Amino acid sequence: MIWLECKKMWSQGPREYLMELWNLLDFGMLAIFAASFIARFMAFWHASKAQSFVDEKIKMDLVNVTLPTEIEYYTFARIKWFPSDPQLISEGLYAIAVVMSFSRIAYILPANESFGPLQISLGRTVKDIFKFMVIFIMVFVAFMIGMFNLYSHYLGAKQNNAFTTVEESFKTLFWAIFGLSEVKSVVINYSHKFIENIGYVLYGVYHVTMVIVLLNMLIAMINSSFQEIENDADVEWKFARAKLWISYFEEGRTLAVPFNLVPSPKSFFYLLLRIKKSLTSLLRCRKGTYQENAEMEKLRYSKHSSIRSAEDHSLQSIRNPPTRYQKIMKRLIKRYVLKAQMDRENDEVNEGELKEIKQDISSLRYELLEEKSQNTEDLAELIRKLGEKLGA
Repeated sequence: MIWLECKKMWSQGPREYLMELWNLLDFGMLAIFAASFIARFMAFWHASKAQSFVDEKIKMDLVNVTLPTEIEYYTFARIKWFPSDPQLISEGLYAIAVVMSFSRIAYILPANESFGPLQISLGRTVKDIFKFMVIFIMVFVAFMIGMFNLYSHYLGAKQNNAFTTVEESFKTLFWAIFGLSEVKSVVINYSHKFIENIGYVLYGVYHVTMVIVLLNMLIAMINSSFQEIENDADVEWKFARAKLWISYFEEGRTLAVPFNLVPSPKSFFYLLLRIKKSLTSLLRCRKGTYQENAEMEKLRYSKHSSIRSAEDHSLQSIRNPPTRYQKIMKRLIKRYVLKAQMDRENDEVNEGELKEIKQDISSLRYELLEEKSQNTEDLAELIRKLGEKLGA
């Protein structure tokens, strides 16, 4: 997998590679896995050195032997290990990497019609959460420092250690968002009611600001993003699915992991093309003047234009493999934008059209009323004539 990421970075370029968030997830996951394995190897190496020291220098029971401090450490139980022990660091990093590796499964969810729109909505909501985190962190840090300054002098004089240190202040305010903090966190054992009342006020304002205002605003943002995706769920899903499919057609992905470590025939073919080009350029440098080289190049180009074009095309595909991918993506984006514009034009009704419709309805109403009055007059005239005939 590391070799695959190296090839992607080489073919796409660092800038385009970093623009893709899934590449950042892969890079971080592999870096953490590698750091975990290195830390575990260091722990094994140090333990092996201690065991070798014991095997070479000590020929009796370890119970009756006083070992050096750096060797005696490896006889301790886990509860006595240093916090910076490589084995502990390795286990912590490995846990983080495992979580990231399972989250990588979300990359293939757009291939499914049911899970694709949900995964797209989740990605959009994550972006909204990052926007929300700016305001959230600003408010959180303000209250964290304020409560720490208020209670930093009361360490040991409170019912708990909340707000007495920066770490405790962070923990208390963070878990207070989920309702896992108590009101007694601001209570002081001494009769300093002014400080205690200020603590009550600040703690209450924090709950109102964070829990009632900001969290509900975040929920509203998430609902808005989900509704936007839901309105165009079919188009969004097909676009994401096409992007996923095209990513598997890129140059340089002939074999899947771990078979990509085995050189493919295509690799040998490209290697031969590079060697041929290098030898050709070397021979050109050893020949005469620039004019002779230009004439030879023109003659060779006229005779071997078809072969040369095929080789240049293959070498160009090696240097710039995302070209075809970018063209298809541009067409898909253009198609998506045009469809969105057409739908918007069909759905929108401007103010002039509304006025025209109102005028047509009004004119139709007047025509109907006029026709009704004319028919009433004609009917009255017929009744009058009929009455005259009957009277005669």
